Amino acid sequence: MPPAPKADRRTTVDVTALLERGRTLATPVLRAAVDRLAPPMDTVAAYHFGWIDAQGKPADGDGGKAVRPALAVLSAEVTGAAPEIGVPGAVAVELVHNFSLLHDDLMDGDEQRRHRDTVWKVHGPAQAILVGDALFALANEVLLELGTVEAGRATRRLTKASRSLIDGQAQDISYEHRDRVSVEECLEMEGNKTGALLASASSIGAVLGGADERTADTLEKYGYHLGLAFQAVDDLLGIWGDPDATGKQTWSDLRQRKKSLPVVAALAAGGPASERLGEILAADAKTSDFANFSEEEFAARAALIEEAGGREWTADEASRQHTIAIEALDAVDMPDRVRAMFTALADFVVVRKR
Repeated sequence: MPPAPKADRRTTVDVTALLERGRTLATPVLRAAVDRLAPPMDTVAAYHFGWIDAQGKPADGDGGKAVRPALAVLSAEVTGAAPEIGVPGAVAVELVHNFSLLHDDLMDGDEQRRHRDTVWKVHGPAQAILVGDALFALANEVLLELGTVEAGRATRRLTKASRSLIDGQAQDISYEHRDRVSVEECLEMEGNKTGALLASASSIGAVLGGADERTADTLEKYGYHLGLAFQAVDDLLGIWGDPDATGKQTWSDLRQRKKSLPVVAALAAGGPASERLGEILAADAKTSDFANFSEEEFAARAALIEEAGGREWTADEASRQHTIAIEALDAVDMPDRVRAMFTALADFVVVRKR
């Protein structure tokens, strides 16, 4: 895992309470939006969000980390507005994010998310596609029904971020079928797939609160680099994460042949471990028996990635992107209390375990 942020970046902010505030403000509006869906999409979406179980009974499932809603309502406070002004933005970003999760789980063949069977596994691929599409449409509806100039600006920015997210997923899939991907290509893909939506979350509340374009752009810079830090940590967890914490299989990214940052950095490093890893991964791409590999075989690949320096490089990159994100805040005039909360959320991203 990346090292903890430097002491001068630490704050006394209660990050758990900050995340819970975003979740508490956004969830009622999110549930009301999902209730608009026609059956059975409403119940399928409710299952995905953890509100019901596979039999339709009320459940208290893990709704995720809620970083995006927390950022959206926090960003409204940059303008002096109440955090509630950012709620439609928080809901819209969450809808787009979950649209991508529904489709990604199907495309990646993931059977588990947040310690539960994924939607396509329980309700079938067709429902996963339809519900994902419906959530994407709802995101725009939630914003545009506000009927304000600011809502139009926010929708344009979210739509652009959504297109980048889709571009990133297309890149991610294409890279799985290539022997080699450069570090630069991987960072571009992760900037699209993760950075763009976190950039939108970090600015959308401010836009709804009337922030000018420069302020919104600068907050997006913070969110974009925070997204790259977030994804770098995800890439580490995708190989070395504890399944009990992540809710995914051991070595999950290796099972999917993902060209994540640790893999790409290890292949680019040179040296015996890097060369051996390249040979093994090239052979893996030609086998039809990949799904039946043993735990020991995946562990051996993870060990080579670490020996070649891929794990350390990715941890360092997470810290570097975290620093760029924090420094971007210096260009925005905001209350010290709000700045401290932005910093605390960034710190949380690089030290999390799931």
